[in-house]
Amino acid sequence: MASRFKALLKADLELTRTRWKNALGVFRSHPKVDEALFEELETQLIASDVGVAATERLIKELRAAAKDKRIVDAAELEGELKAAMIRILAPLEKPLTASLPKPFVILLAGVNGAGKTTTIGKLTRLFQAQKKSVLLAAGDTFRAAAREQLAEWGRRHDVTVVAQDKGDSAAVIFDAVQSAKAKGIAIVLADTAGRLPTQAHLMDEIKKVKRVIAKADAAAPHETWLVLDANTGQNAVRQVDAFDKALGLTGLIVTKLDGTAKGGAVAGIAMEHPVPIRFIGIGEKPEDLSPFVASEFVDALFS
Repeated sequence: MASRFKALLKADLELTRTRWKNALGVFRSHPKVDEALFEELETQLIASDVGVAATERLIKELRAAAKDKRIVDAAELEGELKAAMIRILAPLEKPLTASLPKPFVILLAGVNGAGKTTTIGKLTRLFQAQKKSVLLAAGDTFRAAAREQLAEWGRRHDVTVVAQDKGDSAAVIFDAVQSAKAKGIAIVLADTAGRLPTQAHLMDEIKKVKRVIAKADAAAPHETWLVLDANTGQNAVRQVDAFDKALGLTGLIVTKLDGTAKGGAVAGIAMEHPVPIRFIGIGEKPEDLSPFVASEFVDALFS
């Protein structure tokens, strides 16, 4: 499974890699290590959605490597850039521990269209593959389509879905946690309605959801994850900042990496708001979700 996903990651980061190759191309167009090389590389890294803070750190580390190792051939700096990129992203690599409380409640949030409901289906499959029972909470009470989609995932994976045609998102998830406790379910995946960080009333609502979950289980939610569409590029950093301030995020899931040239934005997240990336998604299939591994991600960019 791991080797399959590595192959998929290499193939599906093609759009991001195309931009990244423009940055790597600087080492060939400027074969000499000089100020012109660093200036052009800085421009190309920013154009690759790496972000200003991450770009500044990368350039600083490359300058230091060139000086300390007396590198004069620009081609030798490519390996230094790869190593520096891995160092930036490595802190985001924090997989879940094997031992989890029961039920383990995961609250998922995000803007409209980020892929929360689809991601919940993928997570269901992943946890079931680990022999863990799952219960789904249809906390998006605004969209009937979201409830229907979650119900379909429930049928597909033979798991219970707690839902209401109308009602309060917090009440639905509260009921789901209570049900999971009664039935001995291992994992509760709680969906919520999409919302923009600028929608104050909706951000207040999801804060309420989190407070109410704690009434069902004082330790819950054990994880609060933001689902991010990779297409948002550097705007992803602002989303992470806003949702973290509101909810205290414990993790991110980055989706749709197969359809974007902006995958380099994960470096901006690492530098400016380093919330761990629990999983990345690179396709529509249920199996196209995997824990984030910094070295694999960077290998795919440089391959």
